[in-house]
Amino acid sequence: MMTSKIHRKKPKGKPMPQATSQANAKKSSVRAKVEHVFAHQKNRYGLFIRTIGLARAKAKMTLANLAYNFDRLVFHERQQSAG
Repeated sequence: MMTSKIHRKKPKGKPMPQATSQANAKKSSVRAKVEHVFAHQKNRYGLFIRTIGLARAKAKMTLANLAYNFDRLVFHERQQSAG
Protein backbone atom coordinates (compact mmCIF):
# COMPACT_ATOMS: atom_id res chain seq x y z
CA MET A 1 0.00 0.00 0.00
CA MET A 2 2.97 2.33 0.54
CA THR A 3 5.52 3.33 -2.08
CA SER A 4 9.09 4.40 -1.47
CA LYS A 5 9.91 8.08 -1.94
CA ILE A 6 13.67 7.54 -1.59
CA HIS A 7 15.96 7.93 -4.59
CA ARG A 8 17.73 4.87 -5.92
CA LYS A 9 21.52 4.86 -6.26
CA LYS A 10 23.35 4.16 -9.48
CA PRO A 11 24.87 0.67 -9.54
CA LYS A 12 28.66 0.72 -9.14
CA GLY A 13 30.51 0.47 -12.43
CA LYS A 14 27.30 0.44 -14.51
CA PRO A 15 25.15 3.14 -16.04
CA MET A 16 21.91 3.96 -14.29
CA PRO A 17 18.93 2.14 -15.80
CA GLN A 18 16.46 4.39 -17.65
CA ALA A 19 13.53 3.35 -15.43
CA THR A 20 15.47 4.21 -12.27
CA SER A 21 16.51 7.56 -13.70
CA GLN A 22 12.91 8.43 -14.59
CA ALA A 23 11.65 7.34 -11.17
CA ASN A 24 14.29 9.52 -9.45
CA ALA A 25 13.32 12.49 -11.64
CA LYS A 26 9.66 12.11 -10.70
CA LYS A 27 10.53 11.96 -7.01
CA SER A 28 12.77 15.02 -7.38
CA SER A 29 10.01 17.14 -8.87
CA VAL A 30 7.78 16.53 -5.85
CA ARG A 31 10.64 16.98 -3.40
CA ALA A 32 11.76 20.28 -4.95
CA LYS A 33 8.33 21.86 -4.47
CA VAL A 34 8.34 21.01 -0.77
CA GLU A 35 11.97 21.95 -0.19
CA HIS A 36 11.47 25.40 -1.74
CA VAL A 37 8.70 26.16 0.74
CA PHE A 38 10.85 25.16 3.71
CA ALA A 39 13.82 27.16 2.38
CA HIS A 40 11.60 30.23 2.00
CA GLN A 41 10.29 29.85 5.53
CA LYS A 42 13.79 29.44 6.95
CA ASN A 43 15.25 32.41 5.08
CA ARG A 44 12.37 34.87 5.25
CA TYR A 45 10.87 34.10 8.63
CA GLY A 46 13.94 32.74 10.38
CA LEU A 47 12.12 29.48 11.00
CA PHE A 48 14.14 27.41 13.40
CA ILE A 49 12.14 25.08 15.60
CA ARG A 50 13.73 24.61 18.94
CA THR A 51 10.88 24.21 21.34
CA ILE A 52 10.06 22.00 24.26
CA GLY A 53 7.09 19.84 23.40
CA LEU A 54 5.43 18.74 20.22
CA ALA A 55 2.44 21.06 20.67
CA ARG A 56 4.65 24.17 20.61
CA ALA A 57 6.56 22.91 17.58
CA LYS A 58 3.28 22.27 15.76
CA ALA A 59 2.04 25.74 16.67
CA LYS A 60 5.23 27.34 15.35
CA MET A 61 5.01 25.38 12.09
CA THR A 62 1.34 26.26 11.72
CA LEU A 63 2.07 29.97 12.10
CA ALA A 64 4.94 29.78 9.61
CA ASN A 65 2.72 27.97 7.10
CA LEU A 66 -0.04 30.51 7.60
CA ALA A 67 2.37 33.41 7.01
CA TYR A 68 3.76 31.69 3.91
CA ASN A 69 0.26 31.14 2.51
CA PHE A 70 -0.65 34.79 3.08
CA ASP A 71 2.53 35.86 1.29
CA ARG A 72 1.65 33.63 -1.65
CA LEU A 73 -1.90 35.00 -1.72
CA VAL A 74 -0.62 38.59 -1.83
CA PHE A 75 1.87 37.65 -4.54
CA HIS A 76 -0.80 36.04 -6.73
CA GLU A 77 -3.24 38.92 -6.19
CA ARG A 78 -0.59 41.40 -7.31
CA GLN A 79 0.26 39.29 -10.34
CA GLN A 80 -3.39 39.06 -11.31
CA SER A 81 -4.01 42.80 -10.95
CA ALA A 82 -0.84 43.72 -12.86
CA GLY A 83 -1.34 41.38 -15.79
